[in-house]
Amino acid sequence: MKVTKVDTFVIGTDWRNLTVVRLHTDEGITGLGEVRMVNHTGALLGYIEEAAPRHLVGRDPFHIEALVRRMQRDDFSRPGEVMSSGIALFEMACWDIMGKALDQPVYNLLGGPVRDRIRAYANGWYRVERTPEEFHTAAEKVVEKGYTALKLDPFGPGHYELERDEKIKAVAIVEAVRDAIGAEPEILLEMHGRFSPQTAIEMARLMEPFGLGWAEEPVPPTSIKALKKASEGIHVPVATGERIHNRVEYRELFELQAADVIQPDITQMGGILETKKLAAWADAYFVTVAPHNVGGQISTAAALHLAAATTNFRIQEYFNDFADPWLKEAAPGVPDPVDGYFDLPRGPGLGVELDEPVVEENPMQNVHFNLFAEGWEKRDSTRTTGGAQ
Repeated sequence: MKVTKVDTFVIGTDWRNLTVVRLHTDEGITGLGEVRMVNHTGALLGYIEEAAPRHLVGRDPFHIEALVRRMQRDDFSRPGEVMSSGIALFEMACWDIMGKALDQPVYNLLGGPVRDRIRAYANGWYRVERTPEEFHTAAEKVVEKGYTALKLDPFGPGHYELERDEKIKAVAIVEAVRDAIGAEPEILLEMHGRFSPQTAIEMARLMEPFGLGWAEEPVPPTSIKALKKASEGIHVPVATGERIHNRVEYRELFELQAADVIQPDITQMGGILETKKLAAWADAYFVTVAPHNVGGQISTAAALHLAAATTNFRIQEYFNDFADPWLKEAAPGVPDPVDGYFDLPRGPGLGVELDEPVVEENPMQNVHFNLFAEGWEKRDSTRTTGGAQ
């Protein structure tokens, strides 16, 4: 089997663009891959245009290890976010083709399932005014849908340090969420790499009485030693990893025992197999894996296949029940979460197919998503059709 052609699509929303590739083969089987490249979609499209004819067309999609080695090594470039995302797009689509060719779900090709269902947590649910009252009402809707965990960033545009009134407001928001959801569901505290170690420790300790499942990305991802300093002062599990795009860069994190949970994004880590290798490495340090996932249904499907076959999997992030739920129509096939859990994906390959009319109705948008802007949590941007994100 050989890849004969690569189609590229971009699905646009108010705050994110999703890049999709569809690989065609000489046997008529196609495969899908998807990446959300925050604010740099144009760069990713340029990479696809160069890399597809060089590394993919005319090649056997079953040869995933060779594909990734060519793209990582033979271009003589250090893998960064754009390159690792481009590799993930093609790699994911090759798994989809392989599963369809063998009439097997991808998780069976990864060693088979080790669980019957996959726990999920909700994100993207708080597109509201940053007040305790608005967050309380929004959180009630999450538990009404059956979720047993939700994530939030209550810190507004905070960076490094917070004024006292902002500290009080952030704590009040978390308190309101706990009041809304009751005692049992997990609150996962998102810090988005905002803080100095000292501020991260202070805020996590102020919120610990409300029962945190973890404190996520407490400091910027550029210093593992700063992460270690923060984790030593935070009394709940520390999670991080969505902005680490190379498996080797996790070495220092593991050796320093700087985090309890890693959050690699399949779409920016070079794909499913790279993330599976990373998860096995994490297991040697008794670290669990909670894949970052802010994409559409194709990348969600890939994450679910990985979760099904990964022994140290913890919980799966999911946006599309609350942020842009129409995205489910763009690539149907992923089961909806029920009582906070996904069933295993059905069908061969990834189990999803692209609905081109829905994609055409939602073209690429010229949006910039800034987590350090006032009101970012509403995820609203000025939409200008065309251009590069």
